Amino acid sequence: MGPPGRTGRCRLPRNRPLPPLTGFFVHPAVPPYTIVYFPVQGRCEAMRMLLADQGQSWKEEVVAMQSWLQGPLKASCLYGQLPKFQDGDLTLYQSNAILRHLGRTLGLYGKDQQEAALVDMVNDGVEDLRCKYVSLIYTNYEAGKEDYVKALPQHLKPFETLLSQNKGGQAFIVGDQISFADYNLLDLLRIHQVENTRCPSTGDWLSTFSAHTMALAGAPWILLL
Repeated sequence: MGPPGRTGRCRLPRNRPLPPLTGFFVHPAVPPYTIVYFPVQGRCEAMRMLLADQGQSWKEEVVAMQSWLQGPLKASCLYGQLPKFQDGDLTLYQSNAILRHLGRTLGLYGKDQQEAALVDMVNDGVEDLRCKYVSLIYTNYEAGKEDYVKALPQHLKPFETLLSQNKGGQAFIVGDQISFADYNLLDLLRIHQVENTRCPSTGDWLSTFSAHTMALAGAPWILLL
């Protein structure tokens, strides 16, 4: 079983690090969703944000690395990796497939097919940058972090462009309602804020996204930039 749930809503002070959202329950009933993942934020934090903000409940089954390497769970997973997500009798793998499923289920996929296509495009862009970040962390962190953060404004330019085209950056990334891509983008920005703090000489590029972040400020997990 996962960690005990927490109930209620809270607002975090400005510029304080966010704790993991693991096990953030908003309903006492048996949760309809289950997340199976390691004891880290990683690939599951965007879906945790989404579920918490949408008033959904879920439970977590936390997998220790030793158990993962030695036990049968890895062999049972379709792609040999986590997260694993269960929605009733539906079992899903691949974090972006899970986000898209939640987007369709909870009405977070744009208002029409055109907006849905744009949401998909944004989410693919988030994944591209996330992969660059993962490559940095696991292959070339100490030697490459300064150059990586210096290049971030250019990497983030497509998202800035989309935001500026949508009500001057005062709304969501697509249209006038939140989508699963907003949660994924926010998680990516949170991750990169840590690197910006470690390399202060690169400047406060995150201020570019402050209006978008404020559009999500009603949520208890938000970090006000």
